[in-house]
Amino acid sequence: MEVKTLNDQQLIANYLEGNEKSFEELLSRHKDRIYTSIYLFVKDHSLAEDIFQEVFIKIIDTLRKGKYNHEGKFLQWALRISYNMCVDYFRRTRRRPKVSATETFDIFDVLQNTDMNAEQTMIKSQTHQKIRSLVDMLPPEQREVVILRHYADMSFKEIAQLTRVSINTALGRMRYALINIRKMVEEKEVVLQ
Repeated sequence: MEVKTLNDQQLIANYLEGNEKSFEELLSRHKDRIYTSIYLFVKDHSLAEDIFQEVFIKIIDTLRKGKYNHEGKFLQWALRISYNMCVDYFRRTRRRPKVSATETFDIFDVLQNTDMNAEQTMIKSQTHQKIRSLVDMLPPEQREVVILRHYADMSFKEIAQLTRVSINTALGRMRYALINIRKMVEEKEVVLQ
């Protein structure tokens, strides 16, 4: 059976039965999003690569010990592990993670792009640049929730668990982030396409 056609749960089951190619497919399928989520927090490529490797070592250990029980939500589970490892790193180094794009990395580069003509691509790129700069101006807690919600596709419940706040706090941070973005758009008269 071709591993590319299997869903995450089937890949995990095959891996646990000894099929290494299944784990390679699982890693290949999700590595960009997991690495990106790590990089957004640590802002350092070599550190992000180190944490990324630690994340997959932890994933392998958890799978082999039979402790994985997140039916159908492998990516969210892996993102939660990566977030926790980033937080642990910052606790060890006593720094607060900053969540934003940088000049060398662009969150929108990893998003899939449907077929568009050159003009549409340029407009989309300019719009993403404007939104990115607005998100960068948000307070860290609000920026964190926006990125986890819209990039990592995490639910507010998952965000709350990950950031160790209540769901209402996570929702409130998103609400204030959107209010702040609207204010910035009005004040700066930014035109979003």
